[in-house]
Amino acid sequence: MIAAMPRGDLFPDIAPYETGLLPLSGGHVMYWEQVGNPRGQPVLFLHGGPGAGAGAVHRRFFDPGHWRVVIFDQRGAGRSRPLGELRDNTTPHLVADIETLRRFLGIERWLLFGGSWGSTLALAYAQEHPERVTGCVLRGVFLGRRAEVEWFLTGLRRVFPDAWAAFAEHLAPHERGDLLGSYLARLCHPDPSVHLPAARAWSQYEGSCSTLLPSPETVASFAQDRTALGLARIEAHYFAHDLFLPAEGLLGRIGRLAGIPAEIVQGRYDMVCPPETAFELAAAWPGARLTVVPDAGHSALEPGVRTALVGAVERFRRR
Repeated sequence: MIAAMPRGDLFPDIAPYETGLLPLSGGHVMYWEQVGNPRGQPVLFLHGGPGAGAGAVHRRFFDPGHWRVVIFDQRGAGRSRPLGELRDNTTPHLVADIETLRRFLGIERWLLFGGSWGSTLALAYAQEHPERVTGCVLRGVFLGRRAEVEWFLTGLRRVFPDAWAAFAEHLAPHERGDLLGSYLARLCHPDPSVHLPAARAWSQYEGSCSTLLPSPETVASFAQDRTALGLARIEAHYFAHDLFLPAEGLLGRIGRLAGIPAEIVQGRYDMVCPPETAFELAAAWPGARLTVVPDAGHSALEPGVRTALVGAVERFRRR
């Protein structure tokens, strides 16, 4: 029996009932796990970044007595191998990997749950395979447009000038005219004494801007070497290629999601993915319902956001 949980909090820590490594194209190997009820309603958790990897806390958004929770680390991220690998690492590859995993696990249709880049990937997958999606729970929406990337690289300076200064000043003065190109060059340098400090600086910047109130724990988790290298290198690679999204963008394909319901959860003071994007998506998607959390930033683990996410998942529960 699962103990009753206080309403609105996360479910208790839980271990997977099954884990595995799934060979993919291009020499990549996917780490995947299943949690909860093996005969339950399927839900797929999509982590952020790109490149951040999933963690144990992500299992806790779902009632393990009801949900069959599938979690995996995307190419180059987390426990998937090789870490930080950029070859054959694009959004179409990730969308194909999700289908490979779905078929491997014998799942017909599933709910998608993703925040930040996870929301981007959820939308990209749902637009390619709408018949496989029962609904979407999205948080901190990111549509991968150039203006959103520019906001992350330079716009955040207006709100977090201290964090941005540390981010920029990791580079030599002559490199700062092209933050993305200069960081990508360092992150792809073969010498760990070059790429690891760059990865830490990039990831600490993102972690510092992710919560409404300062959270040293969040910054520290972003700055761990494995997390930092996957996140920074893969994120910079995707940013440099417009996230490998179709020319018309995700909003240009929104018609493909007709009939798919969605719950969108957005922190009012999300500085990494400002609320404007979530409002645009909700306005363009008749099946979407937007919940704005008034006292939260970007992180899924802020109290109001996690309460809203648990509630959103519960609304998709089959009765």
